[in-house]
Amino acid sequence: MSRTLVLLAFLVAFAVPLGLLPIIPAIPFSPATESEGKVPAFQVFSFNQPVSPTATAPPTNPTPTIPHVGIIAGHLGNDSGAVCPDGLQEVEVNKKIADLVVQKLLARGWRVELLQEFDKRLEGYQADALLSIHADSCTFPGKSGFKIARAESKYDPWAEDELVHCLTVNYQEQTGLAFDANTITYDMKRYHVYNEIHADTPAAIIETGFMLDDRDILTQHTAVVAQGIIEGLICFVESKATE
Repeated sequence: MSRTLVLLAFLVAFAVPLGLLPIIPAIPFSPATESEGKVPAFQVFSFNQPVSPTATAPPTNPTPTIPHVGIIAGHLGNDSGAVCPDGLQEVEVNKKIADLVVQKLLARGWRVELLQEFDKRLEGYQADALLSIHADSCTFPGKSGFKIARAESKYDPWAEDELVHCLTVNYQEQTGLAFDANTITYDMKRYHVYNEIHADTPAAIIETGFMLDDRDILTQHTAVVAQGIIEGLICFVESKATE
């Protein structure tokens, strides 16, 4: 018998560490149980009990990117631009519109810079978009409408085409002015700013209207003009976000 017990003890000592023999813990006897003449029950732990899943952190939404645009008030800090016979200067019209655009975009939480015509910050300038605001002269009586152009040549013109499209559709809708593609000039297509800013910054120039026939909306309803530009920029930034 003693040899059998010794052999059994040896097997248990060998098997338990290797996991070949499960350990079955038991609830110890209590005095109350013994006094009541009840036989304590053994509590057997099943090795097949399901394992509770590990708690995972809830997914976090990515921090939204703040739109960043640059607005050039055409001719600001350089010259007067076009001047009408009654003394109305283009730079005044441009600055008034640009100020409103900047104020309203800042109110939306955007990052915006108001830039001069030959602003030093334009060198290598990087942003989601850059728009230069101008107005046409008084030299064409009966002429009305607006025009928008991008760089004549671009390695990847998609962004500029989308910017021009968004601005054209929304500006026309807000102001009621017609798009005048026939009077887009060489200077608009080869605007000096295109060669100064970073190659990845989409840029365009807008002639908001003619200072003679479109004077009323340009000078008396500047908020409408500014809103047309703002809606165009929102359209473009949102289109980039869905790429």
